[in-house]
Amino acid sequence: MSSSTSPASSASPTAAPAQGVIAGLSTLDRFLPVWIIAAMAAGLLLGRLVPGLNTALEAVKVGEISLPIALGLLLMMYPVLAKVRYDRLGTVTGDRRLLLSSLVLNWVLGPAVMFALAWVFLPDLPEYRTGLIIVGLARCIAMVLIWNDLACGDREAAAVLVALNSVFQVVAFGALGWFYLQVLPGWLGLAQSALQVSAWDIAQYVLIFLGIPLAAGYASRKLGERARGRDWYESRFLPRVGPLALYGLLFTIVILFALQGGTITSQPGDVARIALPLLVYFALMWGGSFLAGKLIGLGYERSTTLAFTAAGNNFELAIAVAVGVFGVTSGQALTGVVGPLIEVPVLVALVYVSLAGRRLFHPTTEEPTRA
Repeated sequence: MSSSTSPASSASPTAAPAQGVIAGLSTLDRFLPVWIIAAMAAGLLLGRLVPGLNTALEAVKVGEISLPIALGLLLMMYPVLAKVRYDRLGTVTGDRRLLLSSLVLNWVLGPAVMFALAWVFLPDLPEYRTGLIIVGLARCIAMVLIWNDLACGDREAAAVLVALNSVFQVVAFGALGWFYLQVLPGWLGLAQSALQVSAWDIAQYVLIFLGIPLAAGYASRKLGERARGRDWYESRFLPRVGPLALYGLLFTIVILFALQGGTITSQPGDVARIALPLLVYFALMWGGSFLAGKLIGLGYERSTTLAFTAAGNNFELAIAVAVGVFGVTSGQALTGVVGPLIEVPVLVALVYVSLAGRRLFHPTTEEPTRA
């Protein structure tokens, strides 16, 4: 985020890693874990103390799309997409190493890793196992933008990879669901399950959660620069709208926990069983992708973008598919709900790991700065 995500350009490369990371963050971002925990607690309290709140929130939807969550996601994504310099996207689309590695990580390795973890950790719980596989198929197109921005990743690269994932999501989600839930289990002699979801349903989520904020961000950049120039746009306008991303994130977390906190707290054992493979998944996908980026020479910014786009998941799509196909009280739906509740704090922690990992790429030079 603009003013809230600006590592200090004067940070010494020889300072202790933890000290350098903390010193490089603004006060707002330095206490991000505190705000996240407070938002989780607020959501839990609201869900328990306000009678009928979760029912009222669930009722405010169009189809299977929760309007409060949609509002939070759009508010969160707009400032990040408004910061993208769209005239530089050509430098990303020409980077075949980045694009190819992202496609392999997201659409070959990611679903395969989640399939394996689901069967290793949940062999006796078929509903949760199926839900976990669905989460692995829903590649991230929303929150990844804010994690990437907080970790000083490449904004233009993130925009391109998110758009690429969106196209593949529409085309490949149904086919991969059929493969991982029916074909591959059949080959391996494992239990099979069915997943019926239309490409149009998936396209709706892509259009809403990416199309709207992308169009708004692009229009803001073009109109703002045309009217007042790039200097004004980046030094005056962006710092004003930048904090909206954090507010949107916190609002989304409050709503999520208000909606699902009761379910989570009433089934702690099941939540723990679901959480364990998710934790392993995030660690493997993020860590492996970050190191892969370094090995193929992408540099810190694009390696960070590669890691977060590979590790994140589209929880709204996963929840909607699970609810639409298996029902709101199903184990598949519970798994979809647990996904973001585990993902958010884990990926916040990985933002700090990423910032500390800058020294792998910049051992003797100034740390990268965020405009």
